[in-house]
Amino acid sequence: MARMTGSWLSGPSAALPLDDDGTKYRGERIGLPETGPGSLVGSGRRLGALMLDWLMAGGVSILILGGDALDSRLSSVILMVWFVVGVVTVTLFSFTPGQYIVGLQVARIDKPVGVGIVRALARQVLLVFMVPPLITDTDGRGMHDRATGTALVRSR
Repeated sequence: MARMTGSWLSGPSAALPLDDDGTKYRGERIGLPETGPGSLVGSGRRLGALMLDWLMAGGVSILILGGDALDSRLSSVILMVWFVVGVVTVTLFSFTPGQYIVGLQVARIDKPVGVGIVRALARQVLLVFMVPPLITDTDGRGMHDRATGTALVRSR
């Protein structure tokens, strides 16, 4: 009981491995390079891409609502546009418009193929709740990426 309570009270760091597994950089355990294209990205670039996507979804939503930026439905329309654009673009191109601008792409870690509609949809559903992307593992991948077998990597 004391060990169970102690790990709970210790916070998220208690979930980290107790011994050094010999990795030198983030992404090494899943076979990604340390730097350059294909390497894992940090939180700053992720957040930048998300903000660009959200701003673009806001602009499109205002156009859909006839230019009324004070419409009470605006936040719901922004979320719907952001969701649909995210699923469609990640399925077709492996990146959202914001990720493209920042130089990122979503990649599967098990095979060198496209993400696919099922993974893109599941990833976007988890992103809506905002908690999975905030919880990261030792590689810096969000729980939404771990659950879908993907990683957000540099494209250039």
